Amino acid sequence: MTETKPSGALARRLYGLNEPIALVPYAAPEPTAEVMALGYRNYWDTYFAGRAAPLGRVPAEVVHAIFYNFADGEVARHIPHVWDIATPEAVLAARERGCAAAVRRILADQAESPGVARAADLATKAATGAPIEGRALFAGLRTLPVPDEPVARLWHAANLLREHRGDGHVAALVSEGIGGLESHALHAVSQGMPAEKFGRIHHLPPATLAEVAEGMRARGLIDDAGRITEIGRETKERIESLTDDLAAPAYATLTPTELDQLIADLEPLAAAFDAVGSE
Repeated sequence: MTETKPSGALARRLYGLNEPIALVPYAAPEPTAEVMALGYRNYWDTYFAGRAAPLGRVPAEVVHAIFYNFADGEVARHIPHVWDIATPEAVLAARERGCAAAVRRILADQAESPGVARAADLATKAATGAPIEGRALFAGLRTLPVPDEPVARLWHAANLLREHRGDGHVAALVSEGIGGLESHALHAVSQGMPAEKFGRIHHLPPATLAEVAEGMRARGLIDDAGRITEIGRETKERIESLTDDLAAPAYATLTPTELDQLIADLEPLAAAFDAVGSE
């Protein structure tokens, strides 16, 4: 049976089961298509509109601060422009429709199973009982109504838990003095990949990438060849460990029996999403 007090290790395990579901709006075609149908011009319009909509019509600077890991000016290419095309409320409704459709397609026959309804209920209980203090994006999501339909509720809960963890991850990065672009670079080099080849930053100007690398070298996070150092690896491990610890309180409202049930119900669902890359 799962331990009484949720730990960082348990939060990491549940992250592995929850994340494939929560990735649907960024990987599956249905959510993008639904939001694009409102009149948007490209995927990144739908990304910023869909993810920032719970915050309302806030300035680009606020979205940049909360999202944390975009280069200067990238958010401003989309915010506030996206709100001249559709309201946050319309975007949220379209995103939910698209995500529910994608989840239903991926799960196929499992979509109507008792396990989906149980997982949706238990994940919702965890997500709506999680602390909101210091978690701006999660707090915005908490103001949204919980869908009645089990498939839509499953995705909604997964999204809540993902952004709760994400807000905690930003706090962990800040505590270690790792900036948004550095977070991408540190992740890349920890995987043995040259930072400048990583998908989220490879498009940036060489001068920007060089500045990020120079700052990381000055702190001993990478060596002269751009490889992660022991200091860099220890820093990355502290960030991930603190992220897990900060995510754990989301599961404190569930009993050990409920946690075991949530894990058991999520495992086959996560496997279905992993099999198709959440697409």
